[in-house]
Amino acid sequence: MRAVPAPGAHAATAARRPVDYVWGVARMAIGWIFLWAFVDKLLGLGFATPEKKAWINGGSPTTGFLKGTAENTFGGFFSGLAGQGWADWLFMIGLAGIGTALIVGAGVRVAAITGGLLLVLMWAAELPLANNPFMDEHVIYAVVLAGLALANAGDTLGIGRWWGGTALVRRYPILK
Repeated sequence: MRAVPAPGAHAATAARRPVDYVWGVARMAIGWIFLWAFVDKLLGLGFATPEKKAWINGGSPTTGFLKGTAENTFGGFFSGLAGQGWADWLFMIGLAGIGTALIVGAGVRVAAITGGLLLVLMWAAELPLANNPFMDEHVIYAVVLAGLALANAGDTLGIGRWWGGTALVRRYPILK
């Protein structure tokens, strides 16, 4: 019979299970979505952002999405944020930080909270949804981010186990 680790002991003592690798791959995949959005908006690589609208070329990373929300339920609020310098900086720092944290596996809890908040705000900006009364990919990604944090997904295929053992994270566990 296989011994069951005590609650909270999994990250430090239990052997990795196949589900841990699934969570690790999911963490890196969603991290890549965030980091790619940052790189494409920064450089205008022609995927979602044309070169002439790149942030480094004077474009605003928030304008395209948020200006398109003007007719939506909360459109007045969100379209008013479009192109604001502070909003552009906060959005880009968020994309880069969330993406990097998820890819390397350190700070997954903070990335899950901030990424979930960003995704819920993007979901709210699109209300009412075109294809479903309430569910879209923003909500799904936010739920997966919560799962990543709860599963300690940074420990497998990432530096989360090491990061969690540092004095800083032992003192402030939210940073795990």
